[in-house]
Amino acid sequence: MYMKGILFVNLGSPESPNPKDVKKYLGEFLMDERVIDVPLWARTLLVKGIILNTRPKASAAAYQKIWWEEGSPLIVISERLQKKVQKRIMYPVALAMRYGSMTIKKGLQELVDKGVDEVLLIPLYPQFAMATTETILVLTEEIRKADFPNLKITDLPAFYNNKEYIEVLSESISKHLEGKTPEHLLFSYHGVPERHIFKSDVTNSHCKIDKSCCTKPSSAHEFCYRHQCLEVTRLVAKKLNLKPNTFSTSFQSRLGFDPWLQPYTDRTIERLGKQGIKNMAIVTPAFVSDCLETLEEIAMEGQEIFHEIGGEEFTTVPCLNDDDPWIDLLTKWILNWAEPENLPV
Repeated sequence: MYMKGILFVNLGSPESPNPKDVKKYLGEFLMDERVIDVPLWARTLLVKGIILNTRPKASAAAYQKIWWEEGSPLIVISERLQKKVQKRIMYPVALAMRYGSMTIKKGLQELVDKGVDEVLLIPLYPQFAMATTETILVLTEEIRKADFPNLKITDLPAFYNNKEYIEVLSESISKHLEGKTPEHLLFSYHGVPERHIFKSDVTNSHCKIDKSCCTKPSSAHEFCYRHQCLEVTRLVAKKLNLKPNTFSTSFQSRLGFDPWLQPYTDRTIERLGKQGIKNMAIVTPAFVSDCLETLEEIAMEGQEIFHEIGGEEFTTVPCLNDDDPWIDLLTKWILNWAEPENLPV
């Protein structure tokens, strides 16, 4: 009989908004071969030779804008989520980050020290992507083989099209837009280089990044980040009965000069403002926890772009964070895994 436990894994954060800590964090993050997927020599030259000599100061300034008294918003929110889930179940619940000091190895060790020998690994990302879910799964398996060979690990698949998740997300959007009348709702997802889409195509032929490949049935969709983002938009729009041309999808946070998924969020906000949209809202469903990309890049920079172009009301919808309906759903998924014999027939 296995002793079961749960490990949540999120992205991670610098220890502080100090440039030195930000530089250390960025170095680990950007040297991941699934984040910047170029040969090691080129990645080293780019990251250590250029980015880490130019970006940490600006990134630290951005972190300073959103840092909470308790610490990094992403870490604080993830810890709240962990504690709320722990209160609802009898199984040990641990939290780890892909990058930074809260390592996956420490998270697994915490569970093993409590007698756990079967783990449900939950990457806190609705969609599958090389630079998020895949890098977590690959590193976790490496750690398991090296340090916990007898540990059984099951991972929660991407839940972007899960009916209950869509309901929770849709209800959250409705709640935060209550009393507001945005002319346009923008779904902004974290961007990835186009080559990541092609690399993740298990068919080696389906993905074209055109107007039709993501809507045609294909086994490629299981690992296609672009399809999964567009599907979240479609399902939520259907759930909320959004009218055509009152919502759209965009991608944020691009880096470097290679082609990334388009349209870009900053340019989309600017375009909407130029088209005369005065009241818009924006939701970021690639994240379940608010972080630098939502609190600074969208809520601050995005709003500034919109106001500069003549926009008036700019509403940012928070991530699901530790909202009770989201906690309830995670708890249900965990119990479905841990106690399938108790599921209704």
